[in-house]
Amino acid sequence: MNREKTLALNRDKIFYLTKLILLVGVATIAPLFHQQMITGPIVNATFFASVILLGTQAGMMVALIPSIIALSVGTLPAPLAPMVPYIMLGNVLLVLIFGFLKDKNYWLAVGFSSLVKFLWLFATSTIVIDLLLKKELAQSVALMMSWPQLLTALLGGIIAWGLIKK
Repeated sequence: MNREKTLALNRDKIFYLTKLILLVGVATIAPLFHQQMITGPIVNATFFASVILLGTQAGMMVALIPSIIALSVGTLPAPLAPMVPYIMLGNVLLVLIFGFLKDKNYWLAVGFSSLVKFLWLFATSTIVIDLLLKKELAQSVALMMSWPQLLTALLGGIIAWGLIKK
């Protein structure tokens, strides 16, 4: 008995996969800029856009990729390697909260999800970095996980809004 299954791609599935590949591609390429204030807003915009265009589940998939790329290409300094799981979880928190609130109020969703991501990264980085790094290095690394995270997430929400409205 033949148990072969055929996967049929209809127009909707092709559009979905095309958007997903595009967003994953942008989230993968952005860390190559090696500048947090360029990379961060672009990556966060892909998170917001993926939730809007494809749903929260796809947004979570997109949210897991950039941290690994950023570490492997040097955008994220090697001493921050222990932070990667926490950064990934921060990205997932942003996506989940935004996905839950976006239909109620886009700007509230962007603001609150960005704030939660920032608070999560600031709190976890303070603990992890203090345990693993020398004081001099810990302060400069902790700065990367503080207010720039809030700013880049908010800017990502603005960028996503502009792209989605076009």
